[in-house]
Amino acid sequence: MGLDPALDANTRDWLLLAGEDLGTAELSLAAAPPFLRSALFHCQQSAEKALKALLTWHDVPFRMTHSLEELGEACVRIDPALAPLVDRLTPLTNYAVRFRYPGSPWEPVLDEARESLALAHEVVNFILSCLPSEARP
Repeated sequence: MGLDPALDANTRDWLLLAGEDLGTAELSLAAAPPFLRSALFHCQQSAEKALKALLTWHDVPFRMTHSLEELGEACVRIDPALAPLVDRLTPLTNYAVRFRYPGSPWEPVLDEARESLALAHEVVNFILSCLPSEARP
């Protein structure tokens, strides 16, 4: 265990939720036909929760937000190597709400969802690689 068992547990909880969102995005894309809106939402959620896990581990306070840019900037202050990934990740912020309600100005496409899933996997894996074993699920 780390120096603070509560910090370990809270970090693991964020990562467990990030993993569940990744799994839900994968299942949504595997459906016939694929549930693109749900997949994109869960990609965003997975990335958001992974970033919050890193902030939690480093005991950096954050507000409850869906902004991957805001969370990503705070994470880059911890680990500057995250900057290129955060730059590619921030457009996923839109998926937190864009397709959750009727009236979206455009429809998602399969390639967009696949690319978003790859990015979500990339950020989760990067965050996992930054954390010690006691902080990982």
